Amino acid sequence: MAATPPAVAEDHEALLASADPQLAANKRLVYDMYRIVLQAGLADRAGEFIRDDYIQHNPNAAQGLSGVQDYIRATRPEREIEEKLELPLIHLMAEGNYVQTAFVRTETGANGDTYYSTWFDLYRIEDGKIAEHWDPMLKSDVPIDPNEQRLED
Repeated sequence: MAATPPAVAEDHEALLASADPQLAANKRLVYDMYRIVLQAGLADRAGEFIRDDYIQHNPNAAQGLSGVQDYIRATRPEREIEEKLELPLIHLMAEGNYVQTAFVRTETGANGDTYYSTWFDLYRIEDGKIAEHWDPMLKSDVPIDPNEQRLED
């Protein structure tokens, strides 16, 4: 089987656009949270995007805003904030109060071969902030710094 990564979106502004201003705002909220909190590792800024009573469905992170902040601090260093999300974003979509992201996930097989999968996150927005999060992380998975998933040019 060929190790072909899924196509990465080149035009993030097109992904962020929507004829519905609320959907555009929800997508921008999640995108900027990724850039500033998850990519740059700035846990102290998470409250700009995430509610205090945040519901977390990742079994490796605690509940609430403080749970997200603790998880970020434990899994990645602080970096400069980039204007564009550098993680390998495939797609960003929104409907109602939900925003879903899809990213390329590079993995190494048991025999050392590289293969690609897709990582999905789903966020529920409430009152202009992220209120709830789902992803496919298992309790047995080792927490990762998603920045390690950047594709080589």
